[in-house]
Amino acid sequence: MENKLNLIELLDYVDPSTLDYQEWVNVGMALKHEGYSANDWNDWSRRDLGRYHDNECYRKWETFNGTGSPVTGATITQLAKENGWKSGYSGEDGNEFIGWDETFIPTDVDKGYRLVNTDWVLGKKIEEPKNWNPSQQIIDYLETLFAPGDIIGYVNDGYLHKNGEVEKWLPTSGVYTQRAGDIIENLRKNKDDIGAVLGDPNPACGAWIRFNPLDGEGVKNNNVVDFKYALVESDSMSVEEQNDILRQLELPIATLTHSGGRSLHAIVKVDAVNYLQYQERVDYLYKIVESNGLKVDKQNKNPSRLSRLPGFMRNGQYQFLVDKNIGKGSWEEWQEYIEDMNDNLPDPENLTDLFDKPIELAPELIKGVLRQGHKMLIAGPSKAGKSFSLIQLAIAIAEGRKWFNFECVKGKVLYVNLELDNNSAKKRFFDIYQKLGQGHDNVSNIDIWNLRGKTSPMDKLAPKLIRRAQKENYIAVIIDPIYKVLTGDENSAHEMANFTNQFDKIATELNCAVIYCHHHSKGSQGGKSSIDRSSGSGVFARDPDAILDLIELEVDDERYYNLETKAVCSTYLAAIQTYSPGYTGVSQDDQSSMKEMGHHLMSAIQDKSVLALVEETKTKAVEAVRNATAWRLEGTLREFAKFKPVNAWFKYPIHELDESLADISMDDEPKNNWKKGTQKANESRSEKSKKELEEAFNILSVDGGSVEAGAIADYLNLSKSAVYKRVKKHEIFEAADGMVSKCE
Repeated sequence: MENKLNLIELLDYVDPSTLDYQEWVNVGMALKHEGYSANDWNDWSRRDLGRYHDNECYRKWETFNGTGSPVTGATITQLAKENGWKSGYSGEDGNEFIGWDETFIPTDVDKGYRLVNTDWVLGKKIEEPKNWNPSQQIIDYLETLFAPGDIIGYVNDGYLHKNGEVEKWLPTSGVYTQRAGDIIENLRKNKDDIGAVLGDPNPACGAWIRFNPLDGEGVKNNNVVDFKYALVESDSMSVEEQNDILRQLELPIATLTHSGGRSLHAIVKVDAVNYLQYQERVDYLYKIVESNGLKVDKQNKNPSRLSRLPGFMRNGQYQFLVDKNIGKGSWEEWQEYIEDMNDNLPDPENLTDLFDKPIELAPELIKGVLRQGHKMLIAGPSKAGKSFSLIQLAIAIAEGRKWFNFECVKGKVLYVNLELDNNSAKKRFFDIYQKLGQGHDNVSNIDIWNLRGKTSPMDKLAPKLIRRAQKENYIAVIIDPIYKVLTGDENSAHEMANFTNQFDKIATELNCAVIYCHHHSKGSQGGKSSIDRSSGSGVFARDPDAILDLIELEVDDERYYNLETKAVCSTYLAAIQTYSPGYTGVSQDDQSSMKEMGHHLMSAIQDKSVLALVEETKTKAVEAVRNATAWRLEGTLREFAKFKPVNAWFKYPIHELDESLADISMDDEPKNNWKKGTQKANESRSEKSKKELEEAFNILSVDGGSVEAGAIADYLNLSKSAVYKRVKKHEIFEAADGMVSKCE
């Protein structure tokens, strides 16, 4: 069964020799509770060669009869987690268990990228020491790995364990209270007498050491005080081949020791700040090593693990230091090297065959606007309905319909919702579908990924999105809104370049279009190009293949009145067709007259309750018109010619096309700048004329009474006709019978 397979795999991460008796028993009880067999427990327990006894597991198994508080599989899960296992399943929030420090590089490694071609590994010869100096071997090893004050754990004796015909020397508990500096000092004092310092060695089994400093209280993982090193050991190939691969990988190896057997022990610098980071780095290290031919023992992941200590004999063979401080100088330097080597970048392409065959471009997703696999930005001010337009676009692609009069290719869409709660997002899709009134035959082509309150920055979200979407064959991914995942300063070119690169990763890995929206910069937009309207760095605005802008149009009262008339007439006509379908008195011209349609409504329908319902519908329609805003969609396209601007009303919750708006010009367009200057100059002259007229009247008038036009003309040095023109333009004066007076 699936669960059984999972738990057996989890036990690969747990070394039975590191558990105490009760922990070992708990594993057996958990296995029985979850429906496993005694064989499963026995097979795993065999790995503890020092304590394993034939048939012990089977006898103990029969005593597990269950309790009111049973030991469950969670016990095994926790032990596996403590030893480096990470869940690949999803949590309740829909997100995978992915650390904040995770990068996109391990995904490349998972795909099998390799630095070493194992078919061509010839092996690098290892020379045994010509002058055997055990004390110096130990001193060199300790000085390389430890500070003088570090407490270390070592074992220089063991016991012979027999399992059938197999015999193996296993370590005892050893010593874990001495400091490295004291041992080094005593070795130098006693010269070649290792036994006087470390105890008499057993030449049959050699010696071991724990490669990370301890607290002096024990030898388990929780006794490790500094997570500096990890062990890489493999006996899957010859020692010479191991040596060759370890060096080719440029691992940051502090010490490389010959075990006196079939393997090399590489102590690798990981320099983790805590156990969690240690686990992550060792997982990464083992993935790289295994993908390059070295099969490592997962039990070596423990930071308290024993490794072979140089300077001792093991069954007639030297345990000796092969090399130290080889490869890259640090973990960070090595990881950067691996990432560079596994950049997954394509090779340069020669253009020799450029003219030999037709060049096939990516198919168009939005005809004349955007190709599949490309990126599109929709920019606009607040309340432009950008999010609604993106949902309309998602529906248009899912159904294979038009969007802002552009044909869309039919296919699957992923809508990444970062702003609305789950039900609000669904309701918005429902409302737009209903308002469009074209059916929902292909609504199954739309997937919503609801991440409100659960998201992470874009550089963390992109790998998760790619993993989830790889097998879904989406032709478009819509992310709304991006401010929720924006990382860094939007005015920084460097930071925005890193941010927009995440969209490239999604588009490339999924071969789909990536579509998102952003807000306009401050100030008027009419005189700017599409590229300059989006807020933030120019890198951000210039990155997409298509930039579409929604610009608000100024609409006068007359146009709103016409729109209101149209809404009322449409409401009345719909009511007549619904409640009195036999009524045929409505002409084409009447459908444009609110007054005539009101007469037709009263003639066709006499039911007061129906009329009340129609009146309510009309009121809502008029209110919607008064709340409507007019917009112009313009674009800057990398792959296509510039399209004719599209004009539309945003009537919640959709944009409705209306080309009658095309005659509205934006005052701040460059071509209108001369008009604004002239208008301003005219306004200044007009104001000056008004003030001069007021001044002349106030001086010449007695108690606010009338003044002869001729007197004003003489005062201002104007003709009478000029005075009359000024009076006509002034709202507080009037002229009659040659006299100028204030209006009553």
